[in-house]
Parts: sequence; structure tokens; C-alpha cells
Amino acid sequence: MDSKVEKNKLELESFCIETERLLLRPVSMEYAEEIFKEFDEEITKYMFPSTPDSILDTKKFIEGSIAGFLSGEEIVVAILSKDTLEYLGNGGIHRIDTKMPELGIWIKKSAHGNHYGREAVAGLKKWADDNLDYEYLRYPVVEENMSSRKIAESLGGKEVSRYPKVNQKGVSLDMVEYHIFAGE
Repeated sequence: MDSKVEKNKLELESFCIETERLLLRPVSMEYAEEIFKEFDEEITKYMFPSTPDSILDTKKFIEGSIAGFLSGEEIVVAILSKDTLEYLGNGGIHRIDTKMPELGIWIKKSAHGNHYGREAVAGLKKWADDNLDYEYLRYPVVEENMSSRKIAESLGGKEVSRYPKVNQKGVSLDMVEYHIFAGE
């Protein structure tokens, strides 16, 4: 395993990344209703996944995320306000057992404009720097999603490629991939 993290050291119940304003905790069924409600067409416009058809789809996503966490393959977190514990969105580091893990983030519409995405991704990157043996973090983003592109750039991300990608809805997206290097 190319990770400093041993699979058995990822403790689901105690795992938490804390930033100035946020708590990043493993996604759980506790957040299923909010994820289902907030992960709508407007949010998924710039993403590979499509909106869930039912709450069952959301619960399957959560079950898969928990399984990925327990197997040491990924960390998918609920992003919460530290002060109120309000659910703000999801983030994650996928393929943590490789030299090129992938970052992902989404923030609910009502929380946009507060730089929660930037703070959450910075927290995930710091955790990766402290716990993973990686070369760079991949950060693929739709070209027109300037807010998300600014997140990558704020962390020193370098644009390395552009390519089309068809999402789960069958829509071709113009992607920009950033690499965010370890320790930067």
C-alpha cells in the first residue's frame, strides 16, 4: 500500500478533520436526507455523478463511501459548520492507496460564497500531506466552474490537461485537471 495510513488505522467513529470553521467527518446515514435534498441538478451541473433518483440511491452512495473508508481506498466526508454542526456538503479523497489520489468537493447552494469549499479542500490536503505518501492530488474540474478552479489554484494546483468527459447524465463536460503536489 502506497499510504502512510494502515487500513486498520482509519477509525470511522473517531475520524475528524478540523479546520478554522469546519468539521469534516465520515459521511454517514445521519446525512442521507440532506444529501438527497441538496445534491440537485444545479449542484451536479459541473459534476460526473447525476442527481439521485431516490433516497435509496443516496443511501447506496453512503454505504459505498463507508465501505471505501473501511477498506482504506477513500475518505468521503460530510462538511459541517464547526459552530452549529449544520451540514454544508461533501468532500473526499479517492484512491488514497495510490500515488495520485483524487480530490472532490461540493457545497450546498445556500452555503455558496463563504469559501467553505476552499477551506474543506485545504483541510483534506493537509490531512493527505500528514497521512498519505502521494506524488500529487488530482483535482479534475469542469472548465466553466471558476469557483472550483480557484480552489485548486489557491492550493498551488497546476493545470496539466484538458479533456472531454461524459458524465452520468450523458452530457459531455470540458474538463480541466489540476495537480496539487505534496507539501505545497
